[in-house]
Amino acid sequence: MPEYDGIIIRPPSEADSLILQYTVGCSHNRCIFCPAYKRKQFRIRSIAEMEQDVLGCLPAFGGARRVFLADGDALVASRQELLALFALLRSHFPRLQRIGMYANAGSILEKGVDELKQLSEQGLGILYLGVESGDDELLGWMEKGATSAQMAEAGRRVKEAGIKLSVTVLLGIGGSGRSGPHARATGRLLSEMNPDYVGALTTMVAPGTALHELKQAGGFSLPAPFAILTELAEMLEHTEMRGLFFANHASNYLPVRVRMPSERDKAVETIRQFVRKGDESVLRPERMRRL
Repeated sequence: MPEYDGIIIRPPSEADSLILQYTVGCSHNRCIFCPAYKRKQFRIRSIAEMEQDVLGCLPAFGGARRVFLADGDALVASRQELLALFALLRSHFPRLQRIGMYANAGSILEKGVDELKQLSEQGLGILYLGVESGDDELLGWMEKGATSAQMAEAGRRVKEAGIKLSVTVLLGIGGSGRSGPHARATGRLLSEMNPDYVGALTTMVAPGTALHELKQAGGFSLPAPFAILTELAEMLEHTEMRGLFFANHASNYLPVRVRMPSERDKAVETIRQFVRKGDESVLRPERMRRL
């Protein structure tokens, strides 16, 4: 079996997928909240390396239907490289139905819709995009490397190419001071993007990140748990989309799954009822929260 460089980070929906490491680390790797790839030097692995990994996986995973290409932002590779890799995967996994990978706004915008359609036709079925916020002030502060307008354009291209779009947003990343603006701006951006899936995670300040240093210096404070739930309700209230909105990650205080738009209003009112009651026993304990 192939060896993996570092820890495996994947979306929850790829739990049953064969995970192959195509990139080592993340091409951007500057987001102040993210500890995932700080100790890795980014590189794209060669097709020869990937073929060795594929051959090593065949005895156990020859029937794989889904492949997820890790680490961060595999879409940064050129269209030609990705098409060669997809051809390799299809030749060895005859039952393959979907290839998924992380992307960032920059790597999406480097490719035209026609290029993305080619990738879709050859197996790329879903892209995972870390949006985090629709608030341009916060995006700049986080060093995301993209504006809300660029995020929206990236999402438009993915959807136009026929690729499913799953985005993540961060509850609490605006701190105590920009919770409301962050929630409303993010809801508006999600409405413009209309992703197939949204995963809302709650910010956890990880040691070794710039955000941790900022918090230690008194420059950042997370909202209290019920304030974060208020933020979630407001974000949902300002989101118009057709798809699934999840806030059931291990970092979240209250598991939420909303089919949009039909279940939105009921979910917003339910969350606000929990906030009004202020019963901490319904919240996930801090000791059980994870990144």
